[in-house]
Amino acid sequence: MPKFVNRIILKIRYLQRIRIWSFFNTSEILNLISNIYTMASKPSIPKGTRDFSPTEVAKRHYIIQIIKSNFEKFGFQPIETPSFENSETLMGKYGEEGDRLIFKILNSGEYVSKFNDTLVEFIRFSILYHKDYLKKKNESFDMKDYDFLYKKNLSTYLKSKNLYIFKDATVSEIELLDDVFYFILKRLKKDDLLSKSDSELDDFVKIIFADFYYELKYKYLTGYISEKALRYDLTVPFARYVVQHQNDIEFPFKRYQIQPVWRADRPQKGRFREFFQCDADVVGSKSLWQEVELVQLYDSVFSALGLKEVTIKINNRKILSGIAEVIGASDKLIDFTVALDKLDKIGEDGVKKEMMEKGISEEAIAKVQPLFHFTGTISEKINQLSVLLAESNEGMKGVEELRFICDNVTQLGLSTAILDLDVTLARGLNYYTGAIFEVAPPKSVSMGSIGGGGRYDDLTGIFGLKNMSGVGISFGLDRIYLVVEELNLFPDTVTETSKALFINYGESEAFYAMKAIKDLRNSGIKVEMYPDNAKVAKQFQHADKRGIPFAVTAGEQEMASNSFLLKNLANGEQTSVDFEGLKNALL
Repeated sequence: MPKFVNRIILKIRYLQRIRIWSFFNTSEILNLISNIYTMASKPSIPKGTRDFSPTEVAKRHYIIQIIKSNFEKFGFQPIETPSFENSETLMGKYGEEGDRLIFKILNSGEYVSKFNDTLVEFIRFSILYHKDYLKKKNESFDMKDYDFLYKKNLSTYLKSKNLYIFKDATVSEIELLDDVFYFILKRLKKDDLLSKSDSELDDFVKIIFADFYYELKYKYLTGYISEKALRYDLTVPFARYVVQHQNDIEFPFKRYQIQPVWRADRPQKGRFREFFQCDADVVGSKSLWQEVELVQLYDSVFSALGLKEVTIKINNRKILSGIAEVIGASDKLIDFTVALDKLDKIGEDGVKKEMMEKGISEEAIAKVQPLFHFTGTISEKINQLSVLLAESNEGMKGVEELRFICDNVTQLGLSTAILDLDVTLARGLNYYTGAIFEVAPPKSVSMGSIGGGGRYDDLTGIFGLKNMSGVGISFGLDRIYLVVEELNLFPDTVTETSKALFINYGESEAFYAMKAIKDLRNSGIKVEMYPDNAKVAKQFQHADKRGIPFAVTAGEQEMASNSFLLKNLANGEQTSVDFEGLKNALL
């Protein structure tokens, strides 16, 4: 029993002795405490994560296999990357909102303690180092003295390189030193630091540092205690992979990747903190035929899953840049696109409000009013955009790119998917530069996007490899699962278990059964034997609960005649068969 429970018990017994709790029954109290502890200690998983049963795993594998086979049919090759990357690889690639959702991994070791001790030492060092100078100035100390002391203190400190985290000071570390030293100067007169002995100063620093530490740690600590982070998506790690292995890759490089990603998002229906992404990307080619092919890939996968009339929404970041230019908000492009992308979630009024909060004028917002109610066929929408963006070279480039993609997709045809131009589609990610995709499930299902992607002209440039254009799409496995489940589109064969359970009658009978089981498995038939010589009724009950359709019994009589008794558990029919008859019945 845990220590805290023992402490409670001792306290209760003491209270009973002094007749305060004498009306309580000790055994009842102990049972209550035990029950509370049992409930409190029941294992659980973090919010936004899930366990998967055998049935769920089988269904997920069914979806993955369809996606994987289509990836390979379209010529994509598989790669895998680590589940975590260096923080600098991920941070700054997803915009401000995306960066906040990145899970950071704490460094191992006593780093927080070292950070604390180092700052305490720095405070003490700073005061002692300039003690004589400060004593002389005392009453006449002003900001000029602060500037002098700060520069002298910092330069001396950096040259000494004798402290753990300040050996190679970065800009943020210099800012931290600035905060620490300014804090010291504010406390000079208030706490009479100059009159204290060295030992008194040490004690004082430990006391005053407690509150100051909490002010500093949220501002600077994360960068020191976390150098790695769980991957937020598969695209940025892929860009890192391309740069790192560029000499081994044949371009254009078509890759696919099916792995989990993590986001510190608020869990809700269809949104998890840990989930799988299934990505296909092409790098090393600017050809718009890649976009045409990716639309076809979406159509092929969702058709194979039986998902009819999914909507593949398409837009172009150049069009969004052109719109921002035309309305005079080019300097607010990211704010404009992030707000516009939320139209489905917060509505027209919500988007306008967010744009105004980001400093976009009412006049500019009025100019984009038609975008909130953009209707017509794809061809008609493209023509309307041509008029709206006639004065923007960037915008017109986007219009022509869209025209090429949409015209060719339309002429080639789609099996079941619907292609639609959505000018509010912005996908709040910083790296898309051309076409943008987002896939919505059939309208009968209430669910967010089940796929998305786009063109990125220089994603690898952030890692030093310039002019490496790429385009890619992603399938949201978890949401696709929910949609297929809701529409009851999983085939019955997906969750099939073993075809037959061999009943265990004892050692010799089990060996006889295992010889047949080995040959059946070599023929590709899923069979198994109950491991224990338990009651026959229990073994049949196990087969029934597992959904196994047949039971095979082989006792002394069957062993003597080299046969088996095959029982259909659905209707109870029994048939005596030889091995070939058994194999044919289970195929």
